[in-house]
Amino acid sequence: MRRRWARYLVDERSEASVYRHLAARRSGEEREILLALAAAEGRHEAHWLALLGGEPASLPRASAGTRMLGWMARRFGSIFVLALAQNAEARSPYDDDPYATPAMRADEKIHAEVVRGLAARGRRRLSGTFRAAVFGANDGLVSNLALVMGIGATGVGAQFVLFSGIAGLLAGALSMGAGEFVSVRSQREMLAATEPSNEADDVLPDLDLDANELALVYRTRGLSEADARERARQVVKIAQAADRTVPYRRPAEDEVSHETVGGAWGAALSSFLFFASGAIIPVLPWLVGLSGLPAVVLALALVGIALLSTGAMVGLLSGGPPLRRALRQLLIGFAAAGITYLLGLLFGVSAA
Repeated sequence: MRRRWARYLVDERSEASVYRHLAARRSGEEREILLALAAAEGRHEAHWLALLGGEPASLPRASAGTRMLGWMARRFGSIFVLALAQNAEARSPYDDDPYATPAMRADEKIHAEVVRGLAARGRRRLSGTFRAAVFGANDGLVSNLALVMGIGATGVGAQFVLFSGIAGLLAGALSMGAGEFVSVRSQREMLAATEPSNEADDVLPDLDLDANELALVYRTRGLSEADARERARQVVKIAQAADRTVPYRRPAEDEVSHETVGGAWGAALSSFLFFASGAIIPVLPWLVGLSGLPAVVLALALVGIALLSTGAMVGLLSGGPPLRRALRQLLIGFAAAGITYLLGLLFGVSAA
């Protein structure tokens, strides 16, 4: 029992250290939140110290997960650390421990939500370009693996497989980049078209203070009839009191952020580069001069590692189980390659 308390003590100290290291890389509100989390872990640490009767002569090592979090926090301080911390906080050992107070159990549940919120901020900042990058890499891996497997199964020479893979890389990367640019640009233009404009500002001083159609504008934005009428009255009143020697312009309102959409050029470039980086992996064995079965086996191994890595990364960032996401990516990629390989065998037999 005392050993378990000592383990809790070590883990609480390590978690507090993780939050302090993350706070050192942030500023403003996020820094304050992380420091508050570290202080809460300090309260938990004090509880276990009291049960132990003071600082033990020796302490066990922190859990492997906590040590990995600390290592990443000291070196990266990235969204990945927060995503891992979110998963760790959600698996509190205090739920079934009678020596943990109800307040501590409640703290751990709330900590998971706080970290989830912080991780969500980072996910929103990454979502546009990161989405294009991850999907680009996976598309490159799967599509070019399927291509070279299908072409190779027909029995053609190694040089033909290599040229087919390079052609697939260039065609796919250009298509992905162009498609992502059009998609993101169109989405941003659509969102911009829905935002309020200031085209009618210059006529606001000429509206009737108590009866004007500006209230209808605010009703279209979701305000009730009474609130819209009052808002319109205040806006017109301010406009009529302004300097009339220059065209009136309303004070700038907070701009709608499109960070969840991302930038068109950034998304297109990321999609192009990551598709290409993924698509080059299945071609590497033929680039170094291999052919036949050795080339196929090496291509499958390299792509398998890459699919597992990207799947685990997506799992971490989405707050899901990394291993399950990694295996799902691997299964999808190898299934596509297997189907095209079988088709290639059929075509190869027919051609023969």
